[in-house]
Amino acid sequence: MKIIRIENEDYPEKLKNIDNPPKQLYVLGNEKILDNFGLAIIGCRQYSEYGKKVAKDISFKLAKQGINIISGMARGIDSFAHMGCMVAGGKTVAVLGSGFNNIYPKENLELLKEIIRTGGTIITEYSPDVKPIGTNFPLRNRIISGLSDGVIVVEARKKSGTLITVDYALEQGKEIFAVPRKPK
Repeated sequence: MKIIRIENEDYPEKLKNIDNPPKQLYVLGNEKILDNFGLAIIGCRQYSEYGKKVAKDISFKLAKQGINIISGMARGIDSFAHMGCMVAGGKTVAVLGSGFNNIYPKENLELLKEIIRTGGTIITEYSPDVKPIGTNFPLRNRIISGLSDGVIVVEARKKSGTLITVDYALEQGKEIFAVPRKPK
């Protein structure tokens, strides 16, 4: 684990330019990719099969073009976005809402290891022992948006972390894209 403080030279430039940037980041993996061009792919935990397919397909195709994929390693659409990117041989950045000693969700521990193994990065603003409490995740979303050059929404619920990320993206002047519903 590496700690990068906001005053350090290797602190991501993109995050210096957001409101309330994290004072420090805890990093596992390849921190050199944090300022590369990347798109956030986000969505809900209660996904449809269509959403799962779209998240994997879009992330795969973007990664094949050399675009990093950024997401929150949450259950559902986030996880599928990371997976699609790695299958394509791309680099993905996962932003956690907890410390490294409390990976959430626990079933994504193998995904975390695979992200690091394939040259991606796991980051969090939370010290290693911080638990995954509900208030951490909305704050985490400003980092997902802050690192991205645009945000792709695959599926979202009316009241969700996905829409919180969209709000941050709007405040940060990011492009926002939405996947259309499955054709009937």
